[in-house]
Amino acid sequence: MKQKLKNRWLIALSAIGIHISIGSVYAYSVMTNPVKNIFEVEGGDIKWAFKLAILFLGLTTTFLGKWVEKMGPKKSGIIAGIFYGIGIIGAGLAVQITSLSLFFICYGVIGGIGLGLGYIAPVSTLIKWFPDRRGLATGMAIMGFGFAALIFGPIMQKLFENVGVANTFYILGIIYMILILVSASYLSTPPDGYLPEGFIPGKGNNVQKDLATISSKEALKTTSFYYLWIMMFINIACGISLIAAASPMMQEKLNYTPIEAAAIVGFIGVFNGLGRLFWSSLSDYLGRINIFILFFVFQIFAFYFLPKIDSEWMFLAVLFTVITMYGAGYAILPAIVGDLFGTKDLGVINGRVLSAWAIAGIVGPTIYDVIKKSTGSLDITLAVFAGLFVIALIVSILLKKLIVITQKKIDLKKVIV
Repeated sequence: MKQKLKNRWLIALSAIGIHISIGSVYAYSVMTNPVKNIFEVEGGDIKWAFKLAILFLGLTTTFLGKWVEKMGPKKSGIIAGIFYGIGIIGAGLAVQITSLSLFFICYGVIGGIGLGLGYIAPVSTLIKWFPDRRGLATGMAIMGFGFAALIFGPIMQKLFENVGVANTFYILGIIYMILILVSASYLSTPPDGYLPEGFIPGKGNNVQKDLATISSKEALKTTSFYYLWIMMFINIACGISLIAAASPMMQEKLNYTPIEAAAIVGFIGVFNGLGRLFWSSLSDYLGRINIFILFFVFQIFAFYFLPKIDSEWMFLAVLFTVITMYGAGYAILPAIVGDLFGTKDLGVINGRVLSAWAIAGIVGPTIYDVIKKSTGSLDITLAVFAGLFVIALIVSILLKKLIVITQKKIDLKKVIV
């Protein structure tokens, strides 16, 4: 008996459910003050749990991608929910018994592994279900990751005020675990050779066939992989540095009070999420590499001129546009990986490119702090990042040339055959 085909839009909704849960890590700043008061340490000490979580997210996507592909999205998604839920619940226990080291282990290590598994588990599945709209599909899921802080931030704050710190972690851990487990239970890969009804790659649409279908080991031998890694590294390093410095920058440039700057930082989360959906959907029509080239051209000028802008509305417009491009990089990545290397080992290759995230998250803000402290100049600091985008632009143009050459070879083979 033929198995009933699942609804691919419910698959996408399930992916969103997972990403909204794990994306709550971006609301970590809400936890900082309540948790630091429990442990009687500085806020910077408590932030190490967040840094560990992002580090282990990157390590997990890099080294466990192959395992996730082998296990399948449902099983790996369920395991992600168990790890992330236990990590958050364990953090509550650490607060209750006042053990800072246990807090780091539970939230940073165990929770971080759950983050990594949950991040990549639905990605290759969505690409396979949406060959006609790869950008839209991954954009929807990863938008959830960007919006999660807006959803869970206020909930966390209310819980801290009403039930206490430890109980908040217990409640959130259970909520995350249930939401991820329920979402993961519907995930599955489509049948081999699946195409949406009426869709033929390259015929009557803007979607071409994949340039190759290769393994993760073969992808590491290609120039395209390293071009893509460099592009992601620079986009993340520069974007995350701007996010980390947004509040003091607005206080310095626009004379905002700390409270006013904090309110604008909240809007950053909105544009981070919206950018993931908007730009990734647009990439289905304009082409993934063309969108990246657009990003880098805009950000060369944006980072160079931002410190020189005195108009409040123009400053914020440029800042928010940059944030949309930062968030969109994550959403477009799985789609362009599919375009370049096919879906055979997409989760593994995507995870290895995301090792750029773990490194850029440390390198970018460090470069910003060192240059800003040594020069005292925001102009010089952001000019350095503008220079990095020049490198990213050159690399993206080289990648586009590779794509064009590869496509011509494919077309030539068709003519010969």
